[in-house]
Amino acid sequence: MKKIKLIFAPFILLPVMANAADGKLSVGDTAWMIVATALVMMMTPAGLALFYGGLTRKKNVLNTIGMSMAGYSVATLAWIVIGYGIAFGKGDFIGIGKIMLSGITPDTVKGSIPELLFVAFQGTFAAITIAIAGGAMIERVKFSTYLIFSFIWTIVVYAPIAHWAWGGGETLNFGEMDFAGGTVVHINAGIAGLVVAMMLGKRRSYGREAIKPISPIFVALGSALLWFGWFGFNAGSELAADGVAANAFIVTNVAAALGVLGWMTAEYIVYKKPTIVGAASGAVSGLVAITPASGSAGVGGAIIIGFIGGVLGLLGVAKVKKLFKIDDALDAFWVHGFVGIWGSIATAIFIADYAMPKNYSLASQLISQFEAILLTVVYSGIMSAVVFYISSLLTGGGRVDDETELIGLDEKTHGEEAFNL
Repeated sequence: MKKIKLIFAPFILLPVMANAADGKLSVGDTAWMIVATALVMMMTPAGLALFYGGLTRKKNVLNTIGMSMAGYSVATLAWIVIGYGIAFGKGDFIGIGKIMLSGITPDTVKGSIPELLFVAFQGTFAAITIAIAGGAMIERVKFSTYLIFSFIWTIVVYAPIAHWAWGGGETLNFGEMDFAGGTVVHINAGIAGLVVAMMLGKRRSYGREAIKPISPIFVALGSALLWFGWFGFNAGSELAADGVAANAFIVTNVAAALGVLGWMTAEYIVYKKPTIVGAASGAVSGLVAITPASGSAGVGGAIIIGFIGGVLGLLGVAKVKKLFKIDDALDAFWVHGFVGIWGSIATAIFIADYAMPKNYSLASQLISQFEAILLTVVYSGIMSAVVFYISSLLTGGGRVDDETELIGLDEKTHGEEAFNL
């Protein structure tokens, strides 16, 4: 039997060996990327939906969860129709072509995986970005306005920024290091959410009564699902099953764990009580912070990046937010935008020796990171305002009426209750 196996071994391995040699389709990379895509998909309608749903109030739980699910769906449609072509088509400022994925067949290869799989993977990034932004505007934005906003925003805001960072755009590519979406996803989503929250205005009860999370259990479970899915988010961004993906996997885990410890430590110093909601938020903060550096930082850097990310998350939510007096309902900017800026800067500082290019200059790279951050803030801020204004006009105003806000969007918009007790 052993002799038979040895005789046929070269033929069994032939496809894999050929793929590795000719740089075309890799069965191993394809298998890993299918798993990674499924992991990232789970993050939005499951992980983020529960995380955000648990943070809101009883009368708006289903609406908040629905914004994640429906936002994911609308963004997916926008991505397939034209978003992918803008992000990854040929061109400097924006990509051109590939409308409705024209020219892409099951045999088309991107790197070492089918391009259709690459489309699906990148589409999950576009979808979670708009869902993250939705956390800033919950409890008072019209569901119809949010859906229209999600569709247009994915095309007009997300896709161009993705093109500049990853899609080959040269006009606005500053040489930024963003392995898995520090600027493209987190800073972009945080700024968009903050701008729309400003345009909507504060909730009627904001500052007048305590607004407590309906379910810390949902929050903890949602953060755990996000943590799990983030392995696909970061390690999958290598687009291959190799050592860089393994590095991204382990530093993602380390940074998330240190984010928990950083938030809880800061929370104990400030409030003398570390909370489970805080621990869950700390995990997300650590994950956000490590995202752009996950392909280049070592475990030592991940410890620092994650811990500081957790501390900054708590300080942003508990202290800095009060200075701005903007009703960012679920702290989308402070956990994603504010911490995301730290992560982008830290990417230049904590690059591991084995990932450092020749003639690497910290000063030069920091300038590149700041330029990319500034571009993202300005473009996303201005265009998000324009897109929301248009979306509001199309729906007769972007904010729900006073009665709907008082009774709750679950009952008035969806005709349902989250808990039929």
